[in-house]
Parts: sequence; structure tokens; C-alpha cells
Amino acid sequence: MSGPDESEILIYQAEDGSAVTEVRLESETLWLSLNQIAELFGRDKSVISRHLRNVFKEGELERNSVVAKNATTAADGKSYQVDYFNLDAILSVGYRVNSKQGTRFRQWATRVLKKYLTRGYALNEKLLQEQNRRLTDLHYTVVLLEQTLEHQAVGENEAKGLIKVIADYTYALTTLDRYDHGTLASEGTSAITAYRLSYDEAIQVVSSMKGEFDGLFGLEKDQSFKSALGAIDQTFDGKDVYPSVEEKAAHLLYFIVKNHAFSDGNKRIAAAIFLCFMAGHEMLYRPDGGKRIHDNALVALTLLIAESKPAEKETIVRLIINLINRNNQG
Repeated sequence: MSGPDESEILIYQAEDGSAVTEVRLESETLWLSLNQIAELFGRDKSVISRHLRNVFKEGELERNSVVAKNATTAADGKSYQVDYFNLDAILSVGYRVNSKQGTRFRQWATRVLKKYLTRGYALNEKLLQEQNRRLTDLHYTVVLLEQTLEHQAVGENEAKGLIKVIADYTYALTTLDRYDHGTLASEGTSAITAYRLSYDEAIQVVSSMKGEFDGLFGLEKDQSFKSALGAIDQTFDGKDVYPSVEEKAAHLLYFIVKNHAFSDGNKRIAAAIFLCFMAGHEMLYRPDGGKRIHDNALVALTLLIAESKPAEKETIVRLIINLINRNNQG
């Protein structure tokens, strides 16, 4: 039996107020000490103890299955190991002492456990849905990998990057159990800083890249590049729609690739702006000096985004967020 801080304490009170008992709810059953059972049924402790011995002696219940020790602090401040008896043992004693209180307690316990089990079912159902969603996300990511390899001319470095993305994402999925099965995008995200990447600053980055590439590279077709930059800072009801640096960075990368704002170079520009955004928030590098997302993994991400369907957007965004956080440690 676990310590008191890991169980739930409920208060049972008889209809006439004659018995007020703290009942421990743990491991899907209720527990009382010998003293508490004696108080509940209005019998001497020696009487209760004798009935319990008979319950075990006659084979009605197996002691090891209904008794557990628990550390209890006494009035003198010392901690003692005390035997606690579960609901089966409590009700068996209640029947033997022919206590009306036993009937009332059984009815109360039935209501409590029904409510507890219903609540537990709801939590397990939520957990199952979350696990199914993670498996779906991983499935989508593997499908995107197949699509990218099939439709893109991928070199050795890009292929290694794609494999690294899948490996890191699988790791991110398994580590989610560390924090109460929260949403995929919420693990260890960072608060927003004062830095804002303006359109003028971003377009200067694009202009500085033009010398490295020929043709129509960096030629804007419309206002969708400016729109992507503005979208990550949008608010609703006074609150940021994307309330962390990682969420903003992931959506920025996704929007720039998908908006096709430039005649050529959208994926390269998206990767550069992503790096610029992360650097502005001082989140580009890990504590040991290495990049949170390596260059080939970033190339792989832009390829995955380019091949993804609109319905896969949330999967991609969660993937990027978790990869940023996965590689945060030095």
C-alpha cells in the first residue's frame, strides 16, 4: 500500500452522526485500520480483531489479498507501520458483528467506488484516445517519409536527415508519458520573449541569399510571406494563438513552405527564416553549443512539409515542436 500522499482520503459519516471516519481510497478499493473499523461498528478493538482472525482462519478471505501495511504518524510524532484492511474485510466483519452500520457503510462504499471507477474509465478513455492519436501521428510521418522519398530528388544527407527526424519523433512519442499524458505540442515549451521577426528584417535575409542562387529565387509572388510572419503573432481574446516560441517557430516554418510566396526557393527561404527566428529568441543552440535541429534534419522537415496534405498540418507542427524540445539538452 502506498503512502498517504498517493491515496485519496474520504470522509464517511453515519446518518445519525455517530460515526465519522476517514476512509482511504486506493487501488480501486477502500481501506480502514483496525481502530477505525472498531469505531465504525461501535465494537471493542479486541472483538474486531477476533472476527478478523476468524475470517482468515476459516478461509473466507486470504489475508495477503485484503491487508496492507501503511506508515502512520502517531500523536508522539513517530511513524509506525499499521495494518489496513480493504473493503472486503471490512464488510465481512460488519456482517459478523451484525452491525446496521455495516449495511449503511456498504451502500456508501458502493456509491463511492462506482463514481471512482467511472472517473477512472473516463481518464483511461482519454489516455487511449491520446495514444491512438500518437500512433496516427507516427503513421502520418512515416507516410510523409515515403511520399518525400518517392517524389523528391533526395541526396544522402537529406535521406539521413529524414531518418533522423523519424528516430527523434519516435523518441518524442515515448517520452510523452513523463508528464501525465498531456498534448503532444505542450512538452517543455518556452515562454514567448520580446523578440519579433519583422517583415523588413525577414526580407533582408531573403535578399542576402539571392547571390547564392540564380533565376527567380526570392522573387515574391504575393503578400503571403508577410502574411506568414504576421500569422504567428495573431491573438484571440487577448491571448496568443501560438503561446510559445516552439509553436510559433513550427508554424512559421510550415506557413512559409506551404504559402509558396516566392517564385523559387520557398523551402530554402523557410529554413533560413526558421533559423533566424530561433536565433532571435536565443533558442537556436543547445547549452553545449550544438544546434537544436541539425541542418540535414531541417532540410528533411521542409521536404516533409512540402509533401504533406492540409489534414496533416497538426502532425507536422507537433513533430517540429517535439524535435526542438528533444534536442534541447546538451
